[in-house]
Amino acid sequence: MAIKKVISGGQTGADIAGTDAAIACRAPYGGWLPKGRKTENGPVPKEYTEFLEMGRGGYPKRTEQNVIDSDGTVIFTYGKLAGGSSLTKNFSVKNKKPWLHIDLDAVQNPAAKIKDWIIEWDIKVLNVAGKSASKAPGIYDQVKTIIMEVLK
Repeated sequence: MAIKKVISGGQTGADIAGTDAAIACRAPYGGWLPKGRKTENGPVPKEYTEFLEMGRGGYPKRTEQNVIDSDGTVIFTYGKLAGGSSLTKNFSVKNKKPWLHIDLDAVQNPAAKIKDWIIEWDIKVLNVAGKSASKAPGIYDQVKTIIMEVLK
């Protein structure tokens, strides 16, 4: 398994956890941000130099572009897909891209499941998506740990 790059939309929670895991493992990272580098807590800090900012459009436009630019998307939630996480799945289906939903309340050993999926679909550029920190307290730490394990 050889993930060459981790991308995300930079939102608080699952997205930025995937990015921070890549940085911690010295893996390339990137992805598209909405115009203004917007997140629920204000702009993504400039220290995250590898993100690209959309010229126009908000979260949905950024979400679809990250799906398109990846080989597959892993979506982290607690419980069922809803809101932006559901939209991410819909963009994956629309663009015929593999996607994997990890319900952190239900999936045992998520890192192993993700590794198997990466091998099955030959994922090189992994898009990490899911719930924001305000909608899923604690998701950041869980996702960062899981993605670091995946990248080892």
